[in-house]
Amino acid sequence: DIHPHDIATILDQDGICIRAGHHCAQPLMRRLNVTATARASFYLYNGLDEVDALAGALVKAGALFGYVPA
Repeated sequence: DIHPHDIATILDQDGICIRAGHHCAQPLMRRLNVTATARASFYLYNGLDEVDALAGALVKAGALFGYVPA
């Protein structure tokens, strides 16, 4: 597994901002036995180019940790 804060740091180096942490949901995180998650948010002003940039950066981040998508 790749820690959410590692993902956030790697994406930040590509100029992509995401949130990593518990997102004010500590009781749920404890119940699910999850220490942190990574979250990307989209809104009306985001374009498909930004979605593509996020997807590409996630593949790049995964490759740094040896993850190969199926």
